[in-house]
Amino acid sequence: MPDLSTIVLFASASLVLTATPGPDMLLIASRSVSQGRGAGFLTYFGIAAGTYCHALAAAFGLSQLFAAIPAAFEVVRWAGCAYLIYLAFKTLRSPDNSTGTNTALADLGGRRIFTEGLLTNLLNPKMVLFVLALFPQFVSPANGSIMLQMLVLATVINAIGFLVNGAVILLGGHIRSFFAAKGRFSGLPRYLLATVFVGLACRLALGSRN
Repeated sequence: MPDLSTIVLFASASLVLTATPGPDMLLIASRSVSQGRGAGFLTYFGIAAGTYCHALAAAFGLSQLFAAIPAAFEVVRWAGCAYLIYLAFKTLRSPDNSTGTNTALADLGGRRIFTEGLLTNLLNPKMVLFVLALFPQFVSPANGSIMLQMLVLATVINAIGFLVNGAVILLGGHIRSFFAAKGRFSGLPRYLLATVFVGLACRLALGSRN
């Protein structure tokens, strides 16, 4: 187990990182606006599950192998781009769900929303490199099982992420309610989500390993 001072230091770093707007926050916010708070939380839980997967991969040394093989980075990167474009297409083809959160979740399925958040996180090779760069700095063989330490750190960053993104989700839900009350621009949230997916795909395609 990491000692208390290590956990506090890691939590401080995690707070700065999670509070800085990034792709995950943008996806969660757009989900909340377009499909409601329930969809926003499910997306976050999928992303959080992906963080655990990356932490386990780092503990087993799989992340080091990934980082050492440039071709693996490229394969995952372009797979992620293709998946995001696919999600944008599916979003545009889906019916308008501006009438309520329960309707949106019933039409899309909670499992699908969770899985899309998970796969979006797993197919982001920069997340692999992020975990590989950050987590080992707070892990020491002297503190016991490396895997357990990685999972503890993943839990810390996910807990802080839940608080930060929870506020984003609640705000997104209020924005959604505003659009619903106005009764105009009912399709705007759906187009917003599709635009976010395309934007994330472009960001991933045009980005570098660093």
